[in-house]
Amino acid sequence: MATAELVLGLLSAGPAHGYDVKRGHDSWFPDGRPLAFGQVYTTLGRLERDGLVEVVEKTSGGGPDRTVYALTDKGRQHLADWLVDPVPPAWGSADEVLRKLVAAVRTGGDAAAFLARQRASHLRRIRELQETPAGQDPTSPMVRDYIVAHLDADLRWLDGALDRIALDSTALDRTAEQENS
Repeated sequence: MATAELVLGLLSAGPAHGYDVKRGHDSWFPDGRPLAFGQVYTTLGRLERDGLVEVVEKTSGGGPDRTVYALTDKGRQHLADWLVDPVPPAWGSADEVLRKLVAAVRTGGDAAAFLARQRASHLRRIRELQETPAGQDPTSPMVRDYIVAHLDADLRWLDGALDRIALDSTALDRTAEQENS
């Protein structure tokens, strides 16, 4: 995920504390994984180092220091460039599912049981998303639709992988029977 660029996008509305950046991210992606505070501050530090954001205010009123960050002109240009650059097709989150499946097959694990559990997990998540209303802002339904479409595509792949494992298992059983005859 392009966390740095999302932080720049969040700061495009105006200067903000790290806490506000985290809250903004989580409201933009209510169905996704919340952004960790540590990741926010690490990202802001990198962006400051690279000249994409600057500290515009620092206060310490009895609690922890509160630093307010703002975009620089270089940061605005970086954000604009990022927004027009298409994203190359990638493996995405399926990468770990595929790695676990390959490891299960190659190590003699129960690949079919793994795929069945993964399928159930995907179905549960789709149900959760369908049972709770999307946020009222115009992007929430788009984010929700994107997540559900990807989960649905993963389900189709999981079903195909289960079919392939069943076919391969049947072929292996026949080969073993022929060798023993």
